[in-house]
Amino acid sequence: RTWTPENAVGIGGAYLCVYGMEGPGGYQFIGRTIQMWNRWRQTADFTGGKPWLLRFFDQIRFHEVSAKELLRLREDFPRGRYKLKVEHETFRMRDYQAFLKANAGSIDAFKSRQQASFEAERRRWEESGQLNFSAESEASAETDAEALPAGHVAVPAQVPGNVWKILVQPGQRVEHGQPLVILESMKMEITASATSAGEVARVRCEEGRPVQAGEPLVVLKP
Repeated sequence: RTWTPENAVGIGGAYLCVYGMEGPGGYQFIGRTIQMWNRWRQTADFTGGKPWLLRFFDQIRFHEVSAKELLRLREDFPRGRYKLKVEHETFRMRDYQAFLKANAGSIDAFKSRQQASFEAERRRWEESGQLNFSAESEASAETDAEALPAGHVAVPAQVPGNVWKILVQPGQRVEHGQPLVILESMKMEITASATSAGEVARVRCEEGRPVQAGEPLVVLKP
């Protein structure tokens, strides 16, 4: 089946990943679609008690639309006001191999750009310290945290990653559970929150800088 929709689509290695709900996507972003998962109601496209659209060997065809039109389609589709165009075809290996041969030049050029981009990103991981995790770094951070003044508490990073946002500053009063720092790790936002109420004595991280798991981010005092 080839069906024409308009969630985020990304490529990671050999995978085409279509997210089941609205989101920013991940991997190498290539496009957006309308919803592919609908537990809200049954429509002409979501039938038989199955809340998903894709089946094995389905193909997706992309069309250029405006941002306004995409928003309208996303509003209409879950309510059954927009019908997908689905075409049933037969997959033939001979035709597929002919397609690869006819497009060999552009395919090779794309793979070269893709590999160069991957190597550049890997170098950035190495330079930021995210490529390899060292248990020694975590142990060092824990030792550093133990040297805090009496009564002070360090809020550590739960995972290695980059500091995305610092939400507090020294001298600020915070409550238990209040977000202090937001980390970015593996395309996810991870919040480091206050483990107790108190005053921010020191912020020990910088936005845009990498941190290791266990490394103190913020120091609190009663």
